[in-house]
Amino acid sequence: MDTMEEKYVEGVILDLEKTWMESDPRTPLICFLSMGSDPTDSIIALGKRLKIETRYVSMGQGQEVHARKLLQQTMAHGGWALLQNCHLGLDFMDELMDTIVETENVHEAFRLWMTTEVHKHFPITLLQMSIKFTSEPPQGLKAGLKRTYGGVSQDLLDVSNMAQWKPVLYAVAFLHSTVQERRKYGPLGWNIPYEFNQADFNATVQFVQNHLDDMDTKKGVSWNTVRYMIGEIQYGGRVTDDYDKRLLNTFAKVWFSENMFSPDFSFYKGYSIPKCTTVDQYLQYIQGLPAYDTPEVFGLHPNADITYQSKLAKDVLDTILSIQPKDSSSGGGETREAVVARLADDMLEKLPADYVPFEVKERLQQMGPFQPMNIFLRQEIDRMQRILALVRSTLTDLKLAIDGTIIMSENLRDALDCMYDARIPERWRKASWASSTLGFWFTELLERNHQFHCWIFEGRPNCFWMTGFFNPQGFLTAM
Repeated sequence: MDTMEEKYVEGVILDLEKTWMESDPRTPLICFLSMGSDPTDSIIALGKRLKIETRYVSMGQGQEVHARKLLQQTMAHGGWALLQNCHLGLDFMDELMDTIVETENVHEAFRLWMTTEVHKHFPITLLQMSIKFTSEPPQGLKAGLKRTYGGVSQDLLDVSNMAQWKPVLYAVAFLHSTVQERRKYGPLGWNIPYEFNQADFNATVQFVQNHLDDMDTKKGVSWNTVRYMIGEIQYGGRVTDDYDKRLLNTFAKVWFSENMFSPDFSFYKGYSIPKCTTVDQYLQYIQGLPAYDTPEVFGLHPNADITYQSKLAKDVLDTILSIQPKDSSSGGGETREAVVARLADDMLEKLPADYVPFEVKERLQQMGPFQPMNIFLRQEIDRMQRILALVRSTLTDLKLAIDGTIIMSENLRDALDCMYDARIPERWRKASWASSTLGFWFTELLERNHQFHCWIFEGRPNCFWMTGFFNPQGFLTAM
């Protein structure tokens, strides 16, 4: 940061106007949706500012007729067409592409905006001919507030002459960034990850504006009403977990009261409400906020950052591994396939033999088949046998696929990539347990199997490895 300046570590705020200026009538603009972001309001607001009519259709079953009609009208007479949730109307996408390419006369002012979730069946050709962008919630309070106030006009700031308006607006923006930022801490932030987005902020601002306009100056602001609307309706309407609802109501209770207008008020040390009159002044104040936020700003313990940073580091490393070259050979070294084939041979050699159903049944008969502990043991051995069979078949097929005897399927390709990167193949992980690396996972497989094998063929052990069971709760119940 000291060498390359701050702009390289700060999130870039999406500028839809610049994106629009790069486009032309035959180049669609596709926005990839992510949790907590919906560009619809921003696109409509930009259209109003440029005095261009924006009409939209939300895709889904039976909406192709309306989309077709909208396209015909806007291509002929100008204006913007916005097709929302295009992943729900994939069958229409090919027809849409042909319409854009083959229509002879297209109005100069026509633009096609589309929003879609990432989908593997979305037409590649349509993506290649489009301008693609995403509108993810920015990381950090500073970036979140900057983006929020980047979308606030001076007219909105001056819409009310009440003294409470500007501080309450800033407090709502701060709450909006906080509820979005807590999501990155996983279950520590919210028990359920809610999709708080710009629509929640806009609805809350509209409510606060209406409330202040209708307020009796003698009685003042009805804080109970404001807190209830924020904690139970505007933001709280998305919340389904009782503890999450309690947290949201606590934010509303602590931050939204007469105390927020006192000079001593702050959301957290260093985060107060500025006294500004223009949007530029607010943006200058926000620019001066810390680039890094401690979890305590959001009401979390400092150790919450350990969980977040660990997850972030893992995601970055996984991404680096996933995009590294996957060519069969590079120079004179050993090829990926040769490395994985050697690893598969080694694992097959160490892999325990399958359980013979007749032998297991015979031993259980001798031990007492209806005793709870023996019923539990049979269930555990059944699950272990499924994993042994899955690992054995995957490794055997993988060797055959590397030799060219059989076709390399998607599952085998995933197994090859994962084994080369020392990760657990997806099918194995789903059928078994979580572990950090393939080496640890395979060692655990051998140790778990050893415990079951000794128990069934040598007698019940004196001590048990609890975490080596698939269902430890079932073991305690059987005890």
